[in-house]
This record gives sequence, C-alpha cells and structure tokens, in this order.
Amino acid sequence: MYSAKRVLLSSALLGLLCISLNAYAKDISSSDKRFLKNAAEAGLFEIQGSQLALKKAKDAEIQKFAKMMTEDHAQADVKLKDLATKRRVELPKEPSLMQQAKLKYLETREGAKFDKSYAGIIGVSAHEQAVKLFEDAAEDTEDADVKKFATDTLPVLKKHLEDAKRIDARVNKDD
Repeated sequence: MYSAKRVLLSSALLGLLCISLNAYAKDISSSDKRFLKNAAEAGLFEIQGSQLALKKAKDAEIQKFAKMMTEDHAQADVKLKDLATKRRVELPKEPSLMQQAKLKYLETREGAKFDKSYAGIIGVSAHEQAVKLFEDAAEDTEDADVKKFATDTLPVLKKHLEDAKRIDARVNKDD
C-alpha cells in the first residue's frame, strides 16, 4: 500500500514538472523558427570558415579577424542555442549544403589565394547575408526574445562586415 501511494505521488509530481516545463517552453511562429535555424547555419558557416582561416591564412590581419570571428560567433551561438531550447526549436548541427560547398572550396585554396577567398566569402559575402537576415528579423519577428537576440547581435555583425570590407579591399587591391 505504501509503495502505491509513493508511485501515485511520484506520478503526480512528474506530471506537474512536465506542465511546468511545457509552460517554460513557448511555441513560436514558423518564420521565427526559420530565422533561428538560418542564424544557426550562418553562425556555423562563419565559425568553421574562420577555424579554417586560423590554420591556413598567411595574412596577419586575417588571422586576427578569424580569431575574433570564432570568439564572437561562439558567444552568439550559446545565446542562440539557449533561446532555441526555450522555444523548442531544433537547430541544425552544420551549415547549409551551399555553405558546406563554399567551405570545401576554401579548403582547396592556399596562401594569398586562400586569404583573398576567405576575405570575400566568409568576411564580406557571409556577413552581408547575415546582416540582412538579422535586420529582417529585428524588424519582422513576432517573439520578443527572438527580436531582442536579432537586435542585440546586429551591431557585432555590422562591425564584422565593416572590418571584412576593409580587409577584402586590401588583400584584393591588385586584382
């Protein structure tokens, strides 16, 4: 009899815990989910490309930029994962197929050719796309926390883009 009461009490507590966790996890719109997933892919792409640059880049400024990128995007990734968990959104574990193809291309480049390609692909192009993604989200998202994440992250992305354009212009000045 004692164990039946214990089972019943344990079941009731488990049920309350599930209800509490469900209240904590909030459903969001499909467009907000899409933003979180696209933001995750963009971050993974920039992190993986920058990790590659830390190994392959010859230019000291690109090395410094790549280090900053891995650190800044890793911090943003932690915030993104926390937000996605709270909103019950499963994030991708790797960049998109197109981004993976660009990473494969970067892997084939060496020396100054790598530096030029990294500056253009990861530095400028990826950040132009990320800035647009985050500007749209800051404007259009419905969930207040998703909007705050986009708004708070945007200045860092804009700074990365500004730095990348300067680096790209320098390493590609002879082209």
